[in-house]
Amino acid sequence: MSILSQRINNLSESATLKMTKLGRELASKGINIISLSVGEPDFNTPEHVKNAAKTALDENFTRYSPVPGYPDLRQAIVKKLKEENNLDYDISQIVVSTGAKQSLSNVILTLINPGDEVIIPTPYWVSYSEMVVLAEGKSVFINTDIASNFKITPTQLEAAITPKTKLFMFSSPCNPTGTVYTRAELAALAKVFEKHPNIFILSDEIYEHINFVDKHESIAQFENIKDRVIIVNGFSKAFAMTGWRLGYLAANKEIAAANDKLQGQTTSGTCSIAQRAGIVAYEQGLETVEKMKEAFLRRRGLVYNLLNEIPGVKTNLPDGAFYFFPEISSFFGKKDAEGNVIKDSSDLALYLLNVGHVATVGGDSFGNNNYIRLSYAAADDKLVEALKRIKEALAKLS
Repeated sequence: MSILSQRINNLSESATLKMTKLGRELASKGINIISLSVGEPDFNTPEHVKNAAKTALDENFTRYSPVPGYPDLRQAIVKKLKEENNLDYDISQIVVSTGAKQSLSNVILTLINPGDEVIIPTPYWVSYSEMVVLAEGKSVFINTDIASNFKITPTQLEAAITPKTKLFMFSSPCNPTGTVYTRAELAALAKVFEKHPNIFILSDEIYEHINFVDKHESIAQFENIKDRVIIVNGFSKAFAMTGWRLGYLAANKEIAAANDKLQGQTTSGTCSIAQRAGIVAYEQGLETVEKMKEAFLRRRGLVYNLLNEIPGVKTNLPDGAFYFFPEISSFFGKKDAEGNVIKDSSDLALYLLNVGHVATVGGDSFGNNNYIRLSYAAADDKLVEALKRIKEALAKLS
C-alpha cells in the first residue's frame, strides 16, 4: 500500500520537465544534447529589468509582500490591460502569483468541485489536465488537428458542453501549437458561452507578445462574457523572466478574492524583488520584446523550411509562441537499429534524444499522440544542427 496520497499518485510527471531532465542527464555524460524541449526564451532578461531588481535590493524590498502583490505592480498591470488590450479592471481584480502556472492552478482549485467538467481543446499545455486532476474535476477534450490549424469550432464547443461543465480553458497564442485565434473566431466562441451563463473561461495569454499575425486578441473583450473570463498572464515569455516566477490573473472581484484567499494559505505573496522588476518591465515599454519577437520570427521561417525538407513530417506555419507541433505518425511501426518498434510519439521523442541527441516532447503529453513538440527558442546555428540531426535520425528508421 502506498504511503502517498491518492491525489499525488493520480498525478503525472510533467513531460516537458521530464525530457529536459533526461537531456541534462545525457549531457552530464559528455553527450552534446540540443534541447528543444523546454519553453524558455534563450535571451537574457533585459538590463533595465535586472537593474530594477538590484535597486529593489538596495532599497530593502526584502520583506513579505502583500498576498495579491504590491499595489503599484497591480496598478501597472491594470494600466497595461487598458492600454494594450482595451480592458477595464481595477487592482482589486488583479492577483499576482509565483508564475502564471500558479495562477492557472489557483483558478482551477478555486472554481472546480469534484466531478465538475473542464473543457480543454487539444493539444493543450501539459499541466492543464493534471491541474484538473488535482482539483478532482474531469477533463473533457475537444480534439483538433493540423488540418484545422488546431482550432476548435463553435459547433465542437457546443457539443462538448453538458450540465456539469464549469470551465473552459485554452491558450492563444497556444502552447504547444502556436495557434492564434482571430477576433472573429473568439467572437464566435463567445456567442456559445453567452448561451451558457454558468461556464467560466480561463484564458491563458502568456504568449501574448509573441504573435506574428496581428495584435493580440483576448476573449475578455466581449462584454457579455467578460465577468466570467479569467485572464492569466505573466512576465516569463515576453521579458525572458522565466526564473523570476512572476505571473498574474485578472478576474471578477469574487474570483480574485478567492485566489487571494487560497494564495494566503499556500505561498503568500510572491518574490518582492521580482515584483519590483515587473513594475519596470511594464512601465518601460516593449522595445526589448519586439527585438526578441523579430528573432523568433526569423527562427520560425528557418525551422519551417527545415521541417518541410524531412520526408514523413507534416507541419503548419504557427502564428505565435515559439513552437512547432509537426505530425509524425508516419514513423509509427518503424524500427530502430536494435529492432525496437516506435509505437507512439513518446517513443519517437526518446529515440530522437538517444540517437539524434535532440530533446523534444512527445505529443501524447499534450493530448495529441500523432505529433511532437519542438521549441525554436534556441540560437539559429543550434536549430540548424538540431533539424539536421532529426532528419538523419528519422532516416535511419526502417
